[in-house]
Amino acid sequence: MVIKGMRYLSILLFLISTHCVVADEIRPRYLQLIADDANTFSVLWKLPSQYSSSTITPVFPISCESTQAEKIHQSNNTQVMQWQIFCPNGLISETLTIDGLKESNLDVLMRVQQINGSTQIQRLTATDLYFTVEPEVSKWRVVKVYTILGIEHILLGFDHLLFVFALLLIIKSKRRLLGAITAFTVAHSVTLALASLNLVLLPLPPVEAVIALSIVFLSVEIVHAQKGNPGIAENSPWLVAFSFGLLHGFGFAGALAEIGLPENAIPLSLLFFNVGVEIGQLAFIAFVLLISRLFAGYVSRRQKHVLLLSCAYMIGGLASFWVIERTVSFFV
Repeated sequence: MVIKGMRYLSILLFLISTHCVVADEIRPRYLQLIADDANTFSVLWKLPSQYSSSTITPVFPISCESTQAEKIHQSNNTQVMQWQIFCPNGLISETLTIDGLKESNLDVLMRVQQINGSTQIQRLTATDLYFTVEPEVSKWRVVKVYTILGIEHILLGFDHLLFVFALLLIIKSKRRLLGAITAFTVAHSVTLALASLNLVLLPLPPVEAVIALSIVFLSVEIVHAQKGNPGIAENSPWLVAFSFGLLHGFGFAGALAEIGLPENAIPLSLLFFNVGVEIGQLAFIAFVLLISRLFAGYVSRRQKHVLLLSCAYMIGGLASFWVIERTVSFFV
């Protein structure tokens, strides 16, 4: 049973690694409209390269017309299109949609920013096709949208989850585990806020490379611990979690920067994005601990040792690949 479990774990990690390699291609599609004045809007439309912009296209009110030729360029397997539209009646109370969304079964994150800074964000799906621009965005909508975005981001952020998973493998004491997770949460919450408010800024590519390196570090620590040479991650897990948590917060901020924060609700949206991240993180931890508890009675001490070493080598191998991939991207 344990051998089968190890096989399943290997397959799972392989599938996760494959998914991570193509993660840029399957991220939500993104449409942004920013008001230049009450009637003119700059449009930014991002679509993965494998989809045609002629079959999946934004639909604006019939009174709106393009006033600028489309500029198209490629970025990280993504088509990026920019142009301007003029809407004589503005966009307040108007309805926007995406043609071809229902047939393609895709989703699109849509963001509209008015001239007064009021920002509305909504995810359009095959079952929720329409976006109505409201005069004022309700606080409840901000809470709902940013909480969901936070949950989705952490559950699709496989590097962040793998770091937490490695912590779970190396920390034996429940008290120490609680301390480490708390330290990680506090650290990434601090840097998420500082970076999102433009108080502290770091370039994202090096941050992502070091985040991957932090996972390699933990995998090495797991191997040393299993060989009877526990290191700083086991002796002072809160310190390791806090230190690397600061970097992970910059990673979260990079994702949030792509979406933006509504000018009229920055503290609220930032708070609930972070709440969403924590909900997703706690759900993942609960899932891992539940699986661990279910199989605990079937695993001998020797088998547990082998399983932990196997996990450490697989985690380290995958994270090493990310380090190389992300470092190479500096020069591409």
